[in-house]
Amino acid sequence: MRGVTIRQLQIFATAAAHLSFARTSEQLHLTQAAVSLQVKQLEDLVGLALFERRGRKVHLTEAGEHLVRYARVILDALRDADAAISALKGMRGGRIAVGAVSTAKYFAPALIARFRQRYPDVRVALSVNNREVIVRELERNEIDLAIMGTPPQRIETVSVPFADHPLVVIAPPTHPRARERAIPFEALAGERFLVREQGSGTRSSMERFFGERGFAPKIDSVMNSNETIKQAVMAGMGVAFISRHTIGLELATGHLCVLDVQGLPLMRRWYVVQRAGRFVSPATAAFVRFVVENAPALLAEAVPADAAAIPSSAPPRRTPSKARASAAKGARGTSG
Repeated sequence: MRGVTIRQLQIFATAAAHLSFARTSEQLHLTQAAVSLQVKQLEDLVGLALFERRGRKVHLTEAGEHLVRYARVILDALRDADAAISALKGMRGGRIAVGAVSTAKYFAPALIARFRQRYPDVRVALSVNNREVIVRELERNEIDLAIMGTPPQRIETVSVPFADHPLVVIAPPTHPRARERAIPFEALAGERFLVREQGSGTRSSMERFFGERGFAPKIDSVMNSNETIKQAVMAGMGVAFISRHTIGLELATGHLCVLDVQGLPLMRRWYVVQRAGRFVSPATAAFVRFVVENAPALLAEAVPADAAAIPSSAPPRRTPSKARASAAKGARGTSG
């Protein structure tokens, strides 16, 4: 094992996380042949196979399961050493790996851009994924911190709330109940709901909220992105339970509206989350402070309080078929 290189451990740990040499090559900007070669050389040094192929899937062998735990410890120690050295340099530099749940992608880039304006020498890498993947990245110390809703329970974290996170039901402005107020839950019984995939924080919040009220939404389609859901709602395919922070542009342009359902918006909180017990570099600590101090104002700018109102100049209601055609045309015009 004395001949093992840090690069080999990095490639092996990445391949073990993805169980895919193709995804490993994409993440590390290597060819698949280079990944295969490095893994083969590592297996020669270890003297045992680290991966095995079962059908079309790649799995870790028993030796691979053992080695990946030590590889992660070594790589984590190197990252902490790098952070400690950066601390001696002060805020003249540093690197931060930020993970954001997919719903947070509507404001996280702007937040990071403003942070970089204040600290131009700090490099920030952003990864966006659904909640389940972000929690795994925290567990494996692949990111320094996460921007997400409810902090995970299965790992010990230090979590700081920084802003309210309202969740609402959206519909096209031509929806029959678009102008109604205090819509009872029973009125949604006939609606077709477009929902996020399992593992999404928005999906979990929706299921808890409706479950507590004994309401079972009629799920019409499952979609893996907020963008797809918004386009589908604009096209008249159904309604959706979604974060208000994802619909600022559509509310401002009148392509979507928020239904005034009793008990909504469901108010959650946004958190910046770190693994407990990890070394916190000056750059990471500065980023957390920056988020807490600046994110509320940024989110208020993105979705003003009156953005959900139906404009008085909204078109009159059409028949269902014409409404869907009109919404679809609007969706095509804003799909970008």
